[in-house]
Amino acid sequence: MKVKDFEKKIEISKEILEKLMDPSITLEDSMKLYKEGVKELKEASKMLENAKVEFEELSKTDKEES
Repeated sequence: MKVKDFEKKIEISKEILEKLMDPSITLEDSMKLYKEGVKELKEASKMLENAKVEFEELSKTDKEES
């Protein structure tokens, strides 16, 4: 997992949330932003899950070598 890519997705999600909190946003725009935000968060979650699996595999390998 590239940490910068993960952090960028989280930052984009935060920016989208801020835009969604604007009371003047239209329903159409809010739906577009919501979909984009969900997509970014799903991708970030997948990246985090992949990193967790990789970490567990490395930990398992370290234990076997000990």
